[in-house]
Amino acid sequence: MKVVVIGGGAVGVASASFALRDGHEVTLIEPGGIAEGASFGNAGCLNASSVVPMSMPGNLSKIPGWLLDPLGPLSIRWAYAPKVAPWIYRFLKAGSPDRVAAQAAALAGLLRDSYGSYRPLVTNAGAEALLRRQGHLVVYRSQEDFDGDALGWRLRRDNGIAFEVLTRDALWQQEPSLSREYRIGVFVPDNGHTVNPNRLISRLAEAFVRDGGTIERTRAVGFDLEGDRLQAVRTAGGRLEADRAVVAAGAWSKPLAKQLGDDVPLDTERGYHIVIKDPEIAPRSSILDATGKFVATSMETGLRLAGTVEFAGLAAKPDWRRARILLNLGQRLFPGLRRDYPEERLTQWMGFRPSMPDSLPVIGRASRSRDVVYAFGHGHIGLASGARTGEVVADLLADRAPTIPIEAFSPTRA
Repeated sequence: MKVVVIGGGAVGVASASFALRDGHEVTLIEPGGIAEGASFGNAGCLNASSVVPMSMPGNLSKIPGWLLDPLGPLSIRWAYAPKVAPWIYRFLKAGSPDRVAAQAAALAGLLRDSYGSYRPLVTNAGAEALLRRQGHLVVYRSQEDFDGDALGWRLRRDNGIAFEVLTRDALWQQEPSLSREYRIGVFVPDNGHTVNPNRLISRLAEAFVRDGGTIERTRAVGFDLEGDRLQAVRTAGGRLEADRAVVAAGAWSKPLAKQLGDDVPLDTERGYHIVIKDPEIAPRSSILDATGKFVATSMETGLRLAGTVEFAGLAAKPDWRRARILLNLGQRLFPGLRRDYPEERLTQWMGFRPSMPDSLPVIGRASRSRDVVYAFGHGHIGLASGARTGEVVADLLADRAPTIPIEAFSPTRA
């Protein structure tokens, strides 16, 4: 079949690659550069343990404190607040105790062996050197903070995630560069990361082209249907005939889905990172500061500090103070970092996480045409679940039963 995949991030490239391996004629369209959206600047984590939804019981009481804290993990541009209010309402509803267990179970299937799921694509691309399986460490400053995450760790355990709780000396031996303010940590040995997410996905895209795939630098604007059958994808550069299409355009997927009869509650969590070139310390595994809600990862380009959430839509300019907040938090996490850095040793970035209120991506067929498959809305797990999503997309394109349950990811779910 002729397949058009819309979107050149981790999910789109993986979907196009697995579809090509099935023998289809595949064209991937992307108006920007491959892996230059959220796939460029994320924390690089390949964590099967990321099954805990973002909305959890008790979040409502925490939001005011997050918003008032200058170093807090959440910011809302007040001009955007009326637009995001319905999303926030759905987000808080999704965090009820009876829903989070089902959401975690659904995510567990999608994230199963996140690291290993990339192996066929990475081996084919000769990109093994970009991956590390050195575990993931979550750190807390106090027993109270750790106890506050008890439900999250129970959800991980219930979904087969192995982990080890470390205290004081054991924690500091695991990661000597940590501040002694952090008293408790949880080490997840089976997790991994990439030392350069942009280069990883770019290498997979190069292998896709080498093996016969095509990449077009253009933007999708709509679909030509005859009844419920897809005829073509309309782009800014013309019409691409297609038997099947995949919408994997990340934060830009919502208007495309709406044309196909699905008004999904997708919004964008703007995330930031700052990278310290030639850092004084290099943590062995990726580290999540559970209080600051950011991740520190050693990468080819330096120490990347990535995270936080800002609601401001797709058009507002970046607030680079959010990146500088990450630098402050990183200096608190790692006392060995300098107190000040010359600008030439720092780079900063802002990108758009395509996020659904219930933390579950949209994976399934469009309402107006079963020839179009959705694969977007992955929020904080786009890289981690990209390969598995690509496998599911290939199954749907070929009318095979997916290897994992996907009912929870339906575009028409309540």
